[in-house]
Amino acid sequence: MKNFLNILFFLFLFSIFQSCSSNDDSGDNNPNSTPTTFVVPATENIVMYEINPSPFSLTHDFQGIINRLDNIKALGVNTIWIMPIFPTGEVNSFGSPYCVKNFTSIRTSLGTMDNFKLLVDKAHEKGIAVILDWVANHTSWDNPWIYAHPEWYTQNGSGQIVSPAGTNWNDVADLNFNNAEMRLAMIAAMKFWVEETDIDGFRCDAADYVPYDFWVQANKALNAIPNKDLILLAEGARADYFAAGFQMNFAWDYMSNIKNVFNFNQSNVNTLFTTNTNEYAVVPTGKKKLRFTTNHDESFHATPISVYDGKYGALAASVITIFMQGVPMLYCGQEVGVTLSSNYQGNAVINWNSNSDMLLAYQKMLGFYNTSTTARTGTLTNLSSADVAAFQKSGSEDVLVIVNARSTSKAYAVPTVQQGNWINALTNEAITLSGNISLSPYQYLILKR
Repeated sequence: MKNFLNILFFLFLFSIFQSCSSNDDSGDNNPNSTPTTFVVPATENIVMYEINPSPFSLTHDFQGIINRLDNIKALGVNTIWIMPIFPTGEVNSFGSPYCVKNFTSIRTSLGTMDNFKLLVDKAHEKGIAVILDWVANHTSWDNPWIYAHPEWYTQNGSGQIVSPAGTNWNDVADLNFNNAEMRLAMIAAMKFWVEETDIDGFRCDAADYVPYDFWVQANKALNAIPNKDLILLAEGARADYFAAGFQMNFAWDYMSNIKNVFNFNQSNVNTLFTTNTNEYAVVPTGKKKLRFTTNHDESFHATPISVYDGKYGALAASVITIFMQGVPMLYCGQEVGVTLSSNYQGNAVINWNSNSDMLLAYQKMLGFYNTSTTARTGTLTNLSSADVAAFQKSGSEDVLVIVNARSTSKAYAVPTVQQGNWINALTNEAITLSGNISLSPYQYLILKR
């Protein structure tokens, strides 16, 4: 009996050893393995993608975004900015998500708090950061704050709460940043989303309307949250944002200029580089401008297809914008050439099956951008003519970008230093540059050596 028990005990230990050995594989097949810790991308490596939940999917909700995370990842994106997800006001409202009724709740049409947390978790699993659109300047006219704390709002001489001065934003009530209690309540609401849902930062709406010292106060409090690196983006062009703690602000001048180059006035391409120099003159080392050819406001009026003279013009404008200098951002649907302007709460849905060639072009250019440190951070040299945007990025390799910004064929005289053998970064084909080259309408080359 004793020997029999010893044998049983040995078999028991052996079965445990075998079980442990069979579960010792790393990766998704091991249910007991420690999940990979998500790391927020460094500012210089961010590729941002703005999501308007309304046209993004047939369901117009968080699950619709979750369902397309693999597509977003395949595009080359590592950060998504989601437009406001909060309940919207009903008093004096036209349905804008920037008319916030409650800063710590979710619009029921999008899903629940658990649905949103799942979205953040799934994005992190795929290496994608999530930032929320934050509206600090104003609230809806039926936000609970307006009833409980009217002193938190800007009032006229008659004691009436007013809309933001100098705007036609009559659907919202202006907040009073002279009130210390309101500031603390706003910061507490921002911290709620970081601490409770694990988001990775904020795109701060209408930041120009909010005092500098509030952004200092808010960003200091946010950055003090333990074990959390945050992405902080200001929608505005003020130079003081960087001192206030933001890593990025909007390149409004650049966007206006590239529209002029491609559409309105056929401006000299070199003005883009003048604008770039001027914008970066006040940007500290390590900080960036957010560069884009469209966003939700722009596409509300006209999509890139119409602004940049068709999909080839839209692609050409994107090549310059992505590779010149800054953090690139795409607006949802831009990659498949949406032609209809998108409103905030309409029923129109992006047709993700349209313009597959355009989608492939964006995937290729962002794929190279993500794999080339020089493409992202190399030293910029302008080599442009009046009609052709040409520039070199220098670092561990040389990257040469040449883009015809016109709807007609153009010749470009290749500078002597740039002549010679190159590799097409998108096709890996060898190419030799010498003397003049002819570029078809909106043709672009992205080369490396």
